[in-house]
Amino acid sequence: MDEDVPGAVLYKARAVLRERMDQAQSIDAVFSRDVAERVADFTVGGGKRVRPQFLWWGMRACGAATQAADVDAALRLGVALELIQTCALVHDDVMDGSPLRRGNPAVHVDFARNSGPVSGSVLSESFGRSAAVLVGDLALVWADDTVAETTMAPATLQRVRSVWRAMRTEMVAGQYLDLHGQITGSRSAARALRTAYLKSALYSVARPLTLGAALASAAQDTTRALSSAGRCAGLAFQLRDDLLGVFGDPAVTGKPSGGDIREGKPTYLMAVARSRAGAGGHGTVRALLDAAVGRTDLSDEALAKVRQVLVDTGARAEVENRADRLMQDAARHLAEAAVEPYAGRRLLGLLSDVAGACSMPSASAEPFESAAAEGGTTA
Repeated sequence: MDEDVPGAVLYKARAVLRERMDQAQSIDAVFSRDVAERVADFTVGGGKRVRPQFLWWGMRACGAATQAADVDAALRLGVALELIQTCALVHDDVMDGSPLRRGNPAVHVDFARNSGPVSGSVLSESFGRSAAVLVGDLALVWADDTVAETTMAPATLQRVRSVWRAMRTEMVAGQYLDLHGQITGSRSAARALRTAYLKSALYSVARPLTLGAALASAAQDTTRALSSAGRCAGLAFQLRDDLLGVFGDPAVTGKPSGGDIREGKPTYLMAVARSRAGAGGHGTVRALLDAAVGRTDLSDEALAKVRQVLVDTGARAEVENRADRLMQDAARHLAEAAVEPYAGRRLLGLLSDVAGACSMPSASAEPFESAAAEGGTTA
């Protein structure tokens, strides 16, 4: 397990999903082929299994995983995390109208293209979106079923269910704040951080770590320290992801460059750029940003100008610097936790990888304020 957590989770996922597929087939063959198979294929067909890795190393850092039952429970919860991620990504693509995911057509696009004689019509596009929602729904149902059917001691089960319930609700809240920010045209940096905190920092890192700690029956102080480390690294991850959404190579990221700008997402990066442009008296620059955000027909040439503004205003450097400082905070919190040394080192490496400390050239350092100071975000 320690040598290949993603591979072990994938092996377990295939076993769990075979059972789910058998159940779906017994209900209806068309449903099984069109919906259930897409859930299974999406879940095992891509991704880095990051959340299950955080769960595993969180558990190992707390000294657990010496019994076969611990390993099986961790693997099954890892599969559940992968299924809820399937739900999140499929629904996210529908809401954003994203055509690509992991370098392939998004699920709603694939449905629309393969919907029979009306393929390519407005009706097929509506069908594709509706069917993709059901794919996400089924993934969430299967995730909950997997957790419910995992054998754990009663006290452990209670702790795991408490974290699981919180994570699901936080994920939905973060997604809604993302949508709300788009429709209201929010330009608040604090609100952007709050959205990132709920949508990524908790869901992607902190909660999986806490699930691992729950499986290990870790002490409250250790659990809090791990969770704090996860929140900091998770927020850094989202800030890096915002940068990749604008400056990243689609061949590497698997999604169109500039998608966040065209969709009007209220990212912290854009909020910083507008604030800096306003403080510097650059009204023309701020107007350029306002005109670009939310323009689905934004040209590549106009997108290139936005990228240059993000560099020239120092927004890119400020966001990179903030992500670096958040990762430093994550390492500090982890050092404060009473964890097993080997697993702690592995966990630190995983946090660093997710935070993307080396993913882009470092910007010049500027004064840093903790995430807790804005929008109620805690670290």
